[in-house]
Amino acid sequence: MAEIKLSAKPRTEFGKGAARRARREGLVPAVVYGHGAEPVHVNLPGHDLMLALKTPNALLALDLEGKKELVIPKAVQRDAIKGFLRHVDLLLVRSGEKVTVEIPVHTEGELAPGGNLLEHVLNALPVETEATHIPESVTVSIAGLDAGHSILAKDITLPAGTTLAVEEDAVVLQVVGAQAEAPAAEGEGEGEEA
Repeated sequence: MAEIKLSAKPRTEFGKGAARRARREGLVPAVVYGHGAEPVHVNLPGHDLMLALKTPNALLALDLEGKKELVIPKAVQRDAIKGFLRHVDLLLVRSGEKVTVEIPVHTEGELAPGGNLLEHVLNALPVETEATHIPESVTVSIAGLDAGHSILAKDITLPAGTTLAVEEDAVVLQVVGAQAEAPAAEGEGEGEEA
């Protein structure tokens, strides 16, 4: 995954009023922490950050007054109604360092005929991987699976250098049979008036 470059401006004002002023200027308040360093409070360009966060587990290269820092988003707060970014927590990472992240699970293929339903027990798979080589997603084939089949975490092929951060026997996907309504017993509802 390529680094996404963003310029960060240090924040000196704190509180609701300062955050609102920053958002009016198109900036998003953020905090950068990790590796035992003191947290650094910054403002990031809102539009560029929103585009960067469309990629899950985006690797961001922050330019903070000439100092380059690699970070990944750890917590993203959005407005409940309008969906704009309110605040972001960013975790410092180093090249070669292992991080634990959740990567989306995508499926391909068709289930066996018969009205079966696919249940995503885990929408994202917790994995440990190198911070600069985080996979965007994993794809699992569900072709021909019938009711009662499950796909466990250990059954998923992971990219090189990536290991599971969840128990191997954890169910990721399972196929369930469609529930049919029981037919009404004879004589019920006949002859009754409302």
